[in-house]
Amino acid sequence: MILVYILLILFCLYLFFIHPGLRKMEVIDAFKKQKYFAHRGLYDNDSDHPENSLKAFQNAVDHGYGMEMDVQLTKDGVPVVFHDFKLGRIARDENNQPVEGKVYDYTFEELQHFHLLNSTEKIPTFEAFLNLLHGQRPVIVELKIENSDRELAVCPKADALLSRYQGIYCIESFNPRGVKWYKDHRPDVMRGQLSSMFTKTNSDRKKYWFMYFIAQNLFENFLTVPDFIAYDAVYWKNFSRWICHRIYHNTAVAWTIRSQQQLDARMKDYDIFIFEHFAADQTK
Repeated sequence: MILVYILLILFCLYLFFIHPGLRKMEVIDAFKKQKYFAHRGLYDNDSDHPENSLKAFQNAVDHGYGMEMDVQLTKDGVPVVFHDFKLGRIARDENNQPVEGKVYDYTFEELQHFHLLNSTEKIPTFEAFLNLLHGQRPVIVELKIENSDRELAVCPKADALLSRYQGIYCIESFNPRGVKWYKDHRPDVMRGQLSSMFTKTNSDRKKYWFMYFIAQNLFENFLTVPDFIAYDAVYWKNFSRWICHRIYHNTAVAWTIRSQQQLDARMKDYDIFIFEHFAADQTK
């Protein structure tokens, strides 16, 4: 009996730690109605509208999709739209060579000397993105926060622009500190926790196994109280994600769906879908 009581107590603690937000918000209904969100815009990295470019976002608007995009800070504190912390995969210099270093190693003016892959598109400011979108479609804003307090500054910097924005938006982050910043400073804003099975996917998973275990099982939900959980669609069977969605009825967001077949297969497991590399069927 003692063992049963211990196990019961541990399970109750588990439910407490992963407990997500349960509030009802009109903006959540608006996101569920939009349902399909183009990952980093409706992009093609072999074209003139690569990921996280203004042309890719305009393309998403033109096709009736919402969109998900990424914000981080430059060396001089300008919020810009770029996914990777390192520039090399996407940014090219005047000789069309991959750019070394990270976004925050350069000022915004310095970043404007680079272009995105084989296009003439530049890394846009977050403000330019919001001006382009102009409230036409709902947007999921991912706050890119690596480890330091310096990167956490993206929260107030981005919020200064979002607080004046007239369109529908929400924020999300892999880093619970970013989600908690919004809980503490802008509790009226819809916020989400991004996660995945980090102990399977990250190259340094052996070194940071415990930290990744905590994150992938959403044990910090009691601190951040997220309005939605955005979970890697490949790992849709994660037990904590399932409880948050099915037991607590928290909104479930899938990232990143890469085919219509995968989208159809996960339709009953998520409420909102972030997709790329195909045009999601909006009639379903």
